[in-house]
Amino acid sequence: MKKAVVLLSGGLDSTTTVAIAQDQGFEVCALSFRYGQRHAFELKAAQRVAKNFNIHHHVIATIDLRIFGGSALTSDLAVPKGRSLEQMTADVPVTYVPARNTVFLSFALAWAEVLDASDIFVGVNALDYSGYPDCRPEYISAYERMANLATKAAVEAGRTLRIHTPLIAMTKGEIIRTGLDLGVDYSITSTCYDVSDDGEACAECDACLLRLKGFAENNVPDPGSYRHSRATV
Repeated sequence: MKKAVVLLSGGLDSTTTVAIAQDQGFEVCALSFRYGQRHAFELKAAQRVAKNFNIHHHVIATIDLRIFGGSALTSDLAVPKGRSLEQMTADVPVTYVPARNTVFLSFALAWAEVLDASDIFVGVNALDYSGYPDCRPEYISAYERMANLATKAAVEAGRTLRIHTPLIAMTKGEIIRTGLDLGVDYSITSTCYDVSDDGEACAECDACLLRLKGFAENNVPDPGSYRHSRATV
């Protein structure tokens, strides 16, 4: 089996991406990050997902992005709650972590080169998302071009690296339907930007609202754990 590095946050999108990569016949090498995020519960979720999918290579890399701050996820800034879809996409929200995907993909690129892997999977999405500039197709295309100029594997060995973004043109509902068809257990995932220490989601941040919208579109109850009744909507 060909190896692929898959960025795994423990959330809905990255878990679906793991399922897609395995379905395409790749041996998944999962890469997660302890980057100074406001909660570490997502790493517990990532470990659950890796175990559920029988992933034998799961690396959790440590980077402290709190030294820069600039995001509600790496500082004490408040996480926005109760926003409409129009508000979510009007501008880049405070939950955007500066250059996070660029940093994460750089680590994935380094590991892929060591593994002699030519494939990286990332669960970015350009439809039902929170307006992040590093989730757009043009960003991924530019990064892929750079990666094939920057590595010994590409320049010397002629091994072309490909960044797979299987979710990029899907709505959240389509992502969930794809995952359900592949047998994904979404109860083990954690999506919330403001999750409690015991894993209960807030049901009000952008990530929760988009997730709930996706399950509603499929007429399927969200199996996640929420601390507010709004999660039943």
